[in-house]
Amino acid sequence: MKVLKILSILMMLVPLIGCMSANQHYRQTHGPKEKEMTVGTVQKEIRKGMAAADVAIALGSPNIVTTDSESREVWVYDKISTDVTYSKDAAGGGLKLLVAGVSDSLFGAGAPSGSYSRSSGAQSKTQRTLTVVIKYDEQNRVRDFFYHTSRF
Repeated sequence: MKVLKILSILMMLVPLIGCMSANQHYRQTHGPKEKEMTVGTVQKEIRKGMAAADVAIALGSPNIVTTDSESREVWVYDKISTDVTYSKDAAGGGLKLLVAGVSDSLFGAGAPSGSYSRSSGAQSKTQRTLTVVIKYDEQNRVRDFFYHTSRF
């Protein structure tokens, strides 16, 4: 009977070993925090007349650097973000495994286990884009800028 209690406790603890919280999974997959570019960052940091070097400090390196018809620089920041969320719930089966594992030796074959199981889940995927275009004048100062964001 003491062996049965120890086995019961072990069967309850085994699923908990090695489990991580959602926050721990997030930190493990995202590594060191990168500088995030948001509409708020653009609105707060970028101003007409600002030097190109200051824009680079505020937003980082652009994805594209090109020139307009008058040979003035144009910087384009094009950011895409994909968020995937999973949720899964499963229950039951633990008692069945325990009873089935010892039923042949203790209770004889065919002992009822009284188990149940259920499972449900969902997945959500969202993509966001942010495009920022910054136009410079002849002195490499911000002449104009605009942005577009979408979510789908």
